[in-house]
Amino acid sequence: MKSGKSMFALNMALKYTKRAFLATGVPFDEEMRLRIEKHKAERKELFDTFEEPVNVTEVLESIDNNYDVILFECLTTYLGNLYYYQLDVQERIDGLVDVLSNMSSDVIVVTNEVGWGIIPENPIARQYAEMLGKTNTRLAKLAKEVYLVVSGIGVRIK
Repeated sequence: MKSGKSMFALNMALKYTKRAFLATGVPFDEEMRLRIEKHKAERKELFDTFEEPVNVTEVLESIDNNYDVILFECLTTYLGNLYYYQLDVQERIDGLVDVLSNMSSDVIVVTNEVGWGIIPENPIARQYAEMLGKTNTRLAKLAKEVYLVVSGIGVRIK
């Protein structure tokens, strides 16, 4: 466990009856493959799982209203996928925010706060950190609740 945000989000989602899990991770390497396997083991068979690295808005729209809650794991990885596949990041993020603002199902979005670290030396990493921070801000404005998870402890900030 690192910060504990994934387990915190899982526990929040378990309060609902009908649950979906939208996974964005791609096993690009062995470490990521093991991380994905660990997350699958943690959620057991308690969620219907949808795996999609880039077309998350389409998945969200297609499963909305079918679940009490959708756990979106995670925005940080999704954004990285958009950069990796060289897609129109701003267009995709704008679409995601739009879809999330109109969802009927509750959605729990897992994300990272990367703005507290060292400023990256390369322009793409700086652009990524800035886009993630701006997207987190936009989603926090839409959210009913926002938690910061530190050392496995969720602190409600909204």
